Amino acid sequence: MTLYDIPLRTLTGEPASLADYRGKALLVVNVASKCGLTPQYAGLERLQQRYGDRGFSVLGFPSNQFAGQEPGTAEEIATFCSATYGVSFPLFEKTDVNGADRHPLYAALTATEDAEGAAGDIQWNFEKFLIDAGGEVAGRFRPRTEPEAEELVGAIEAALPA
Repeated sequence: MTLYDIPLRTLTGEPASLADYRGKALLVVNVASKCGLTPQYAGLERLQQRYGDRGFSVLGFPSNQFAGQEPGTAEEIATFCSATYGVSFPLFEKTDVNGADRHPLYAALTATEDAEGAAGDIQWNFEKFLIDAGGEVAGRFRPRTEPEAEELVGAIEAALPA
């Protein structure tokens, strides 16, 4: 099984998968509306605008596993993201990223090591996984790495389709 084979659901409940984005570089991020890191939505949207026409997409996965910082319904999440940050990138259903009910996508992603060689559980909201155009995990960036940080932007540019 590849990352492309894992079933997902959009924020509106429609069936989806990463196969819908085959051939693109993807930045998978667990997001939350009431977190100190929530302003990262702005940087994520700027990445979407900057690289979207070059075969790239941010994919947001709301999660309420960190201090209850994503309590909203799907409709509330969509409204908040659109009205507050102008989010145009795809959002998926609220997802468990750690623990016994961890989504299979995150079970696969958390095996990836970060720059310091640490794999395992998601630390907090806004942890980022870069998937290259071939569907392989190309990098893991911890929550405090800003979306437009030099190391993340460089990795995105290297992962873009040729």
